[in-house]
Amino acid sequence: MKETFKKSSLWLFAIALVFGVYSLMPAADKKEPVDPKKAERLKELTAMQYRVTQEEGTEPPFRNEYWDNKKAGIYVDIVSGEPLFSSKDKYKSGTGWPSFTKPLESSNIVEKTDFHIGYARTEVRSKGADSHLGHVFPDGPKPTGLRYCMNSASMKFIPVANLEEEGYGKYVSLFEDGKKK
Repeated sequence: MKETFKKSSLWLFAIALVFGVYSLMPAADKKEPVDPKKAERLKELTAMQYRVTQEEGTEPPFRNEYWDNKKAGIYVDIVSGEPLFSSKDKYKSGTGWPSFTKPLESSNIVEKTDFHIGYARTEVRSKGADSHLGHVFPDGPKPTGLRYCMNSASMKFIPVANLEEEGYGKYVSLFEDGKKK
């Protein structure tokens, strides 16, 4: 009788385990609603921009649009337009990707742990669009000691001269002599 009880207990445990794991799996019909505006913006992305922002890809170093950009302005999310970084915080890291010491608007950045290459890294995503932007590393210069290593393909650069007309006028004062955020 004890043997039968053990076998039936094991079967019940196995069944409970299977159903427990199964219930944790996302249901196919429970997909998040697609924002129609975001869906339209995604259609406008290049293949590289889509791969980087939506599939967590990485563009080639030294062969991307902003790695060596020295112009004054801000960088915004290519999908949502959220302000992300300022050229005032950009520096030459030698990595071949645009690197920054800090975000322009911390509230527009989300950090997540990523194990895609076998060890933990801190992934950086935009808050509103959930675009993959790049990674942050603790090997940057002072004052933060951080290196926000971003993909050009995930961002759009807005030069200072265009900030007002593109709706980012509140950032103009960052680039006026003697003023700093």
